[in-house]
Amino acid sequence: MAGEWQDVSIGEIADVVGGSTPSTADPSNFDGNIPWLTPKDLSGPHPRYVQRGERNLSAKGLASCSAQLLPANSILLSSRAPIGYVAIAANPLATNQGFRSLILKPGYDHEFLYYWLTANVEELERHASGSTFKELSGSSLKKIRVRLPRDLAEQRAIAHILGTLDDKIELNRRMSETLEAMAQALFKAWFVDFEPVRAKMEGRWQRGQSLPGLPAHLYDLFPDRLVDSELGEIPEGWRVGKVDDLCTRVENGGTPRRMEPIYWGGSIPWFKTGELTDGPLLASEETITEEGLSSSSCKLWPIGTILIALYASPTVGRLGILEVPAAANQACSALLARPEYGNLFLFYTLLATRERLQQIAVGAAQQNISQQAVRDHKFIVPPAAIARAFHDSAQALYRRRVGLISESRTLAALRDTLLPKLIRGEIRVNDAERFLKEREL
Repeated sequence: MAGEWQDVSIGEIADVVGGSTPSTADPSNFDGNIPWLTPKDLSGPHPRYVQRGERNLSAKGLASCSAQLLPANSILLSSRAPIGYVAIAANPLATNQGFRSLILKPGYDHEFLYYWLTANVEELERHASGSTFKELSGSSLKKIRVRLPRDLAEQRAIAHILGTLDDKIELNRRMSETLEAMAQALFKAWFVDFEPVRAKMEGRWQRGQSLPGLPAHLYDLFPDRLVDSELGEIPEGWRVGKVDDLCTRVENGGTPRRMEPIYWGGSIPWFKTGELTDGPLLASEETITEEGLSSSSCKLWPIGTILIALYASPTVGRLGILEVPAAANQACSALLARPEYGNLFLFYTLLATRERLQQIAVGAAQQNISQQAVRDHKFIVPPAAIARAFHDSAQALYRRRVGLISESRTLAALRDTLLPKLIRGEIRVNDAERFLKEREL
């Protein structure tokens, strides 16, 4: 009957299946057409339904190990290093031994259990064991108790509400990626391939004519020939410059003393290098107080400041653009771009030339670069009018991306509020549906 809930063990409602890895010494075990996932494949942003991982297995590789081909709608749960990555198989696939996958029995909704697992990672970890690292065994997973509606339709209704939010978040993520790809493609066309210059040289772009990515009003800004430079051929009138040339300030951050509680938990966002994801920075994991700012080498930087990671966490040269006034730790350098060039021109230049920065990184335990290395980093510099024209073109794409990311943050907060209440039956489906409808979701 609708509204009634029951307590069951996972072993009662699902078959628990482990994974495996074929011998990596035999290349023929890999690069086939069987999708194969490791926990690493779920470590970053990913859709609720996943199709494949970084590598595939061959039929021979699958047959040579204890991995099974899981059916679509199987729930993939990482059971070690770490415990609690969750996804749903969009199609038949296999996993390595870092997963305990669940194949639901009739009468139980795979999406409801997906959300239950997402909301109960601490419960999963509590049942794990191990001295070197914690692992959730198949037998322990089967014993974990789940409370869920008896009515399959109610399970599906709860999952549908949460899925509606996740689907919108995923759509926003894909749209954001598309916008970013468009901006990078425009930068590459203008400043790597020199497409406007080549189009003029070859007579494919005439004065007064607009081509894709080449508006007519920009025609006279670009030259019609290439010349040699220390970085190879560049458009005539352009030059080789340094990051320092395009910045009004380049400075490192700092960290207030951890032992002083009065320095932490304030209203000032404080970023670490691990939070730099080559995109907008809207909110930080930690915040500091005015006392923390003034008592340390921290600096408060304005919106539009570019942060660049000096240490390999996760990688040298990772970037971010502040969307709020904020500070950062000493592993970041802040770059304030000259307005005549625009911060987006500098941002995409650093993104496009990051490999050269990484090549000069030093350090055995942790690769790093110095602030001076960033200042001295060379790249091709166009006239300010062209750089600014790119900034203005990319700005429209970037602002739309910021809007999508901001909306997704709001949707994720709403989902995280509803998730435990719906999964525990603390709010009714009709109430949640009315709540979403009022917000036009």
